[in-house]
Amino acid sequence: MEKIIPFSLNDLAKITNHRSGEIKFGEKMITIPKDSDPVEFLKTCEAKYVLFGIPEDIGIRANFGRPGAASAWDSAIKSIANIQHNKFCKGNQLLILGQLDVNEAMKEVELLDFNDIDDRSKLSQLVEKIDKDVSHIIFNIVKSGKTPIVIGGGHNNSYGNIKGSALAKGRPINSINFDAHSDFRILEGRHSGNGFSYAYEEGFLKKYFIFGLHENYTSKSVLDIIKKIEDRVRYNTYDGIKIRKEKNFDQEMALALEFVNDDFYGIEIDLDSLPNIASSAMTLSGFSIEELRQFVSYFAKNKNAVYLHICEGAPDLGEEKNSHLVGKLIGYLVTDFIKSNNL
Repeated sequence: MEKIIPFSLNDLAKITNHRSGEIKFGEKMITIPKDSDPVEFLKTCEAKYVLFGIPEDIGIRANFGRPGAASAWDSAIKSIANIQHNKFCKGNQLLILGQLDVNEAMKEVELLDFNDIDDRSKLSQLVEKIDKDVSHIIFNIVKSGKTPIVIGGGHNNSYGNIKGSALAKGRPINSINFDAHSDFRILEGRHSGNGFSYAYEEGFLKKYFIFGLHENYTSKSVLDIIKKIEDRVRYNTYDGIKIRKEKNFDQEMALALEFVNDDFYGIEIDLDSLPNIASSAMTLSGFSIEELRQFVSYFAKNKNAVYLHICEGAPDLGEEKNSHLVGKLIGYLVTDFIKSNNL
């Protein structure tokens, strides 16, 4: 766990807005004491959920996307620290592990051009290094009996979440992904568009459901691949549910749960599935925030839910005066997950 920049009580105090007569999450959330062994502390602390940030957009750059997702962790943790601690959700259910140390890698990518073949190879190599670190950290969290809540970063980190969880559980896991894109692209070197296909190919991902694919942005080759393995990879489309109304949102959630619920599964959320939310692949058409919150709550209820990953939000790409809104949205999703999962 040496690749983690730990989050201290002092860090927490700096971002918590104290107010008389109120108790904020930042006053109750747990941090790992200085000089403690993180792995041992994870095993014994009272918190069930572990917050872990991955402030990078290297995988997005390697996938020709717009950088900016590296800023989501900082925005999210500030919002989460100022949620009210009350009977509905309690701050001491959360341990803040800290963030992955990607400082050197992020400096390196500033000098790289993703249109250059050699530089793209270097970007993929950096993503592979991050994969190893994320896998190791998620493995330790899940092995300790805790539930990771991962805030990215790019969707490339789905690979590390799946691999780390699968290794901790001793078998492949399933995944449900709320996303406009499949991220099941060809194995052409690691980037944010092929985390699931790599995890599938390497035997860490057993069954995969993509919820709300955008038909305009899914290639024929990906659809052809999925058709050949539909016993293990399935999807529905946003267009089929919300535009043509051929399918019902609630019924589709039930079908997706039935598909992944035969084993442990991770919940993956890509914020580019929501309209007008600052993200690496921002859209004007998509599911509502309320529908996403219902989705998180629905899939969190099950005992087989092994982690939550929220990615691709990019406050740096949003309105300057309202850059906190992505972090506030992530805070809602985190508490929706905890409230339902803790029942």
